[in-house]
Amino acid sequence: MAYLVKTPWWLSRLFYCHLNWKMPQHDKPSVYLTFDDGPHPTITPFVLDELKKYNAKATFFCIGNNVVKHGDVYNRTLAEGHTVGNHTHNHMNGWFTKTETYINDIDKAAKHINSKLFRPPYGRIKRSQANRLLNKRPAYYIYMWDVLSGDFDTMLPPEKCLANVLDNIEPGSIIVFHDSEKAWDRMSYALPQVLAYCQQKSWEMKALPKH
Repeated sequence: MAYLVKTPWWLSRLFYCHLNWKMPQHDKPSVYLTFDDGPHPTITPFVLDELKKYNAKATFFCIGNNVVKHGDVYNRTLAEGHTVGNHTHNHMNGWFTKTETYINDIDKAAKHINSKLFRPPYGRIKRSQANRLLNKRPAYYIYMWDVLSGDFDTMLPPEKCLANVLDNIEPGSIIVFHDSEKAWDRMSYALPQVLAYCQQKSWEMKALPKH
């Protein structure tokens, strides 16, 4: 499975400059952990428990259909001070979906996810889809990432998933994990150690702003 762990600067600036790949830094160094594809009835609570141990906040890009199924977990995520984002209702791959169908699926998820944040599943979104979304919902922010953990890759050893993050994380990084069954073996191994590493570096672990 081929994918970029570290997003190169030229990709973010040349092809998708209107999307958000990394966060600006101010007085205190900060990193931004994000979790895609939830909520899940057991995996998301594990993530929430780990975050609480380190007084860390994060952002959860939720699938609308999963919010409908697991509203209690979604509500707990909000109650504990994390932010949420729209990840479509049915985990749509933008590259293989007509723009109108794609936007309609985002709108369907928006009925259950009150957020101005959006992340395209698989990171795959056509320019036409991004432009249509931002024209229709100008307050939206489309967030991509700086570091991809690779926890979704079932061929990746958990140790390599951890290394993907620790070798590339820096202040301002937006890191992608998944609170999903597919990612569980790697995410559950890497996340506690990433949290401990960030605490050791005295980096604040923040949620993406709600805008």
